[in-house]
Amino acid sequence: MQIRNIAIIAHVDHGKTTLVDQMFRQAGVFRENQAIQERVMDSNPLERERGITILAKNTAVSWHGVKINIVDTPGHADFGGEVERILRMVDGVVLLVDAAEGPMPQTRFVTRKALDLGLQPLVVINKVDRGDARPLEVHDEVLELFMDLDASDAQLDAPFLYAVGRDGWAAVEPDASGGDLAPLFDTIVRYFPEPRVDPEGPFQMLISTLDHSPYVGRIAIGRVERGSVHVGERVALLELGDEGLVSAPDEIEEAKVSKLYVFSGLDRIEVEEADAGDIVALAGIEGVEIGKTLTDPEHTERMEGIAVEEPTLSVDFTVNNSPFAGQSGRYVTTRQLRERLYRELERNVALRVEDTEQPDTFTVSGRGELHLAILMETMRREGYEFQVSRPRVITRKHEGRLEEPYEEAVVEVPSDLVGTVIEKIGSRRGEMTEMRPMGDSGATRLRFRVPARGLFGYRSEFLTDTRGEGILHHNFHSWGNWAGPIKGRTRGVLVADRGGKAVGFALFGLQERATLFVKPGDEAYGGMIVGENARTDDMDVNVSKEKKLTNMRTTSSDENIKLEPPRRMTLELGLEFIEDDELIEVTPDAIRLRKRVLDPTQRKKAAKRATQTA
Repeated sequence: MQIRNIAIIAHVDHGKTTLVDQMFRQAGVFRENQAIQERVMDSNPLERERGITILAKNTAVSWHGVKINIVDTPGHADFGGEVERILRMVDGVVLLVDAAEGPMPQTRFVTRKALDLGLQPLVVINKVDRGDARPLEVHDEVLELFMDLDASDAQLDAPFLYAVGRDGWAAVEPDASGGDLAPLFDTIVRYFPEPRVDPEGPFQMLISTLDHSPYVGRIAIGRVERGSVHVGERVALLELGDEGLVSAPDEIEEAKVSKLYVFSGLDRIEVEEADAGDIVALAGIEGVEIGKTLTDPEHTERMEGIAVEEPTLSVDFTVNNSPFAGQSGRYVTTRQLRERLYRELERNVALRVEDTEQPDTFTVSGRGELHLAILMETMRREGYEFQVSRPRVITRKHEGRLEEPYEEAVVEVPSDLVGTVIEKIGSRRGEMTEMRPMGDSGATRLRFRVPARGLFGYRSEFLTDTRGEGILHHNFHSWGNWAGPIKGRTRGVLVADRGGKAVGFALFGLQERATLFVKPGDEAYGGMIVGENARTDDMDVNVSKEKKLTNMRTTSSDENIKLEPPRRMTLELGLEFIEDDELIEVTPDAIRLRKRVLDPTQRKKAAKRATQTA
């Protein structure tokens, strides 16, 4: 059977997963009367809640006798590790671009990865039914992007299609309307090459991703680059290292293939044999890791490993030591936290974990706040308790200069708010590189180069400044000179001065001068952050203070108290909000903010010492 291996790449929310849904329907993956949910490829609960793809997924459809292996990739740059390893399995990419937004920061990111690997692109300009769609302009913008990224002549000759993925049609002309996805399937089969593999040589395969089954253990997924593989035959697993022949016995582990699967629709089909070019899943080899090579035991040639860009952001994970520690978590010890973090490295190739001088603290580095927040949220749902510090950028020395990561930020705002955004990002050391009106929509697109530090805590301020109408996207741009001090949070916090249950009477007296994070009935402890002060300084407060009763005043009058809803604290908001002397306490049933030093007297002494040293 002929095979085409493709990945679908795009900026977040440009419609990748929705398009794959329609490809399934029209390729006959589902029965006509089968009830299916939308975005069926986003199977992870976090993906369905957030409406984004986090983990790359493998699937396959058949079109007129040709098997098309499809990989749905994340669109967010924080999950670049997923994108980079997946692209090694495919021979072409379908680049999806929104017909109104055009190429965005993550479009550039994923496209650069694909073009650098020499992959051929097929461009689909999606959502052409939008009222503000501008398909012909976006066509030119994509070609400009290809030229900026030094695309080859063959890559610049990419075919263009125009589509509405939600409605399941694609066409060659931008003014078409309706139909089906036959033009997309036909172009994939005609335009993309068959896998560039050696069907006759000895077996060889690079492990691009991992899965786990309670029945068969760890599962290695990748494309067979050479030869074929059979159930029951022995294969060699080569340790990570330089490309080439491996002869050292300590770098080779042999094992027997116990199960072999290929992909069909959403299912894995168990087979006895698989040939070069197909994407397969192998079970029975315990030490599999992403980037390792599986080969014939008589021909131990290692393939080039998977290069992933270095992390730019790090946080400290610490064992929870708050007064509420251990109340809701199943895994609360240093050993359990350490094992879980190091286990994450097996499949999360863009992550780094290091031990520190404090035995209960581990430094975890990733590609961005979302990358780290997803790990935290996953662990929280698994029953782990821990605390995390404020994110900090990773710096490096280059030619005697201190350098830090810079982000490219693309902002779309109503034109009358442009001045506010330019001023705010300018105060965070950002430089504007482009300003362009967005057609008749009344919006303006701004492009900035800004230190990654400068975007910490800015998103909530941005939404306030733009009245919720602004759109902000950013991803790693380059390393640059250290930009100097950047203004942090401008407001102080309310800190509980004692433990107890929050009372409506106490909160009512505080809400005029603060934004509260707790509601009546919530438990608090001394040193816990219970609100954001309207002023710049921190304030110790008693949230459990009750009204003194007399024969003239009774508790019944409390029923007239009207409280504003508290601000719900999420992990992303917490990471943006906290300062260096604060922590986020993460437990399965709550996310709380706290001061590092809980005792108010000790806290004041520590702040005084910090001021003197500075």
